[in-house]
Amino acid sequence: MGKGQDLYIEAKKIIPGGVQLLSKRPEQFLPDQWPAYYQKAKGCEVWDLDGKRYIDMSFMGIGACTLGYTDDDVNAAVQEAIANGSMTTLNAPEEVELAQLMLELHPWAEMARFTRGGGDAMAVAVRIARAATGKDVILFSGYHGWHDWYLAANLSDDSALDGQLLPGLQPAGIARNLRGTSYPFFYNNTAEFLSLIEKYGHQTGGVFLETIRNIEQESGFFATLERETARLNVPLIVDEVSSGFRMNCGGAHLMIGLHPDMAVFAKGISNGFPMGVVIGKARFMDAAQDSFISSTYWTERIGPVAALATIRKMMDCDVQTHLMNCGKLVQDGWRRLADKHGLDIHAGSIYPLSHFDFKVKPLLCKTLYTQEMLSKGFLATTSFYPSFAHQKEHIDAYLQATDEVFELIAIALGEGAPENYLKGPVCQSGFKRLT
Repeated sequence: MGKGQDLYIEAKKIIPGGVQLLSKRPEQFLPDQWPAYYQKAKGCEVWDLDGKRYIDMSFMGIGACTLGYTDDDVNAAVQEAIANGSMTTLNAPEEVELAQLMLELHPWAEMARFTRGGGDAMAVAVRIARAATGKDVILFSGYHGWHDWYLAANLSDDSALDGQLLPGLQPAGIARNLRGTSYPFFYNNTAEFLSLIEKYGHQTGGVFLETIRNIEQESGFFATLERETARLNVPLIVDEVSSGFRMNCGGAHLMIGLHPDMAVFAKGISNGFPMGVVIGKARFMDAAQDSFISSTYWTERIGPVAALATIRKMMDCDVQTHLMNCGKLVQDGWRRLADKHGLDIHAGSIYPLSHFDFKVKPLLCKTLYTQEMLSKGFLATTSFYPSFAHQKEHIDAYLQATDEVFELIAIALGEGAPENYLKGPVCQSGFKRLT
């Protein structure tokens, strides 16, 4: 128990759920022991409130900091924007510049709109799709944020979203009359998608797909999505909030043979500064003018400036190749060390969004792994999102520590009571009330 955990105890008394983002809850990592708060960060290093330094080999700001923490080039651009005024009655010219750059990187797209976060950008894309088609039903695959349109899927079936990413997302607070306005289908399940089209195609206003996460597309899946959306004259929208600007400088759809009508970006596009982007074909995007989509802080200057600086550095430094190489080194290391110690794991996903799972007592082993890695100076869980700041020495030290911890986990499992090695509760999975 350090200052961070002490502060978190106080936070839970006055902030419902303790934090603003589920993915940053200490209970998701190491209950009662996770540092919870930071005082500073640089590169891939983080200092907690007690001044302890950790190498972040986990989520790097939940995937937001693709270049690394407090990148000098991005910060310099942001500091200049602040010095010249981040908000006025007039508009920031950088938003036009960013729109031009995004359309240059995605030649199929013709127009862009901006928000300051991924969930908001997805909600804007849904609004545009419905405005363009005059239809209400949204079909989707994957995780797409916290807004009402998405959670409405659980009004008809309270477990409809469980297989998409996070189990336990209850539709409390969602208007009941939104029942029947959104329906999920599983990635690669062509038959399930076609079944939904048969039932709701005449009501469908858009089809949303998380471009790529843990599995690769199967033959014919993308072609079916493209054929059916074109037949119905509704947009196919790809969610690149997690995948965008990691495998390549732009959307992952450009690499995997998917041809959308709209695309949504956020997270790593601006290296930790708030930014969300919706791009698309003019025949759909122009419908934004028919709907009230407007917010004061979507016009501030820092987001577009940070995005421009981030993207340009990615282009200049071939950042995506570095992310891919780092992810491969770590995934190969996980598999090699698991084999060495006789642990049954599954490691996968695209290299810049790497993860592994323990097959035996998964949550308990995950907790023990995080606990022991923390004691060795690493923020670590069963996921690793590489950044441009991660170097070979960080990965070598991390895999050496993982070697030692995997050995301990193997011993603990062999003894039949691995819970005896834990210093606190087992971590949570999915969404749960804390009190």
